[in-house]
Amino acid sequence: MGGRWSEVQILSPPNYRHRGPPGSRVGNFYMSIQVSVIGDAAAEPGLAETAYEVGRRAAERGWVVITGGLGGAMEAASRGAKEAGGTTVGILPTYDAAAANEYVEIIIPTGLGHARNAMVVAAAAGVIAVGGRYGTLSEIALALKLGKPVVGINTWPGIEGVWPAPDAERAINKLASLLE
Repeated sequence: MGGRWSEVQILSPPNYRHRGPPGSRVGNFYMSIQVSVIGDAAAEPGLAETAYEVGRRAAERGWVVITGGLGGAMEAASRGAKEAGGTTVGILPTYDAAAANEYVEIIIPTGLGHARNAMVVAAAAGVIAVGGRYGTLSEIALALKLGKPVVGINTWPGIEGVWPAPDAERAINKLASLLE
């Protein structure tokens, strides 16, 4: 999907463009694929379990897992990734680093409130939405606007450009195919 990467390159900052697509090797370093897992801060137990599986499976692929760093689906995805030995990033809406859930390894306090949603999706090569409410809807819209692939599990129905998936395994596999 060279066209999709070209689209993202145009929207990315100049200092990021020269590095090549996520997963590529440049010089002596390997650029890890970063994915955002988004969802409700007060996720129901079933959705939290799904978010956990998404985080775990993403980490098993060697992907860096980015979330909003708080509770619910964000915490579950971070826990899944961390327990699988992955790297977790939390982009917080507050200036308070202590607000991050205990599974976030790299804490980025922003003080931006809901505007941090743009950073959560802009930092990733692709997005997986697990359930969610209006904050998740805004992240889906921003990701699509940025040309990022979005896969959804039990999230907002009928959004053009969101690839539905019934479970974590299929969501991860679909995102992997979209990132190739």
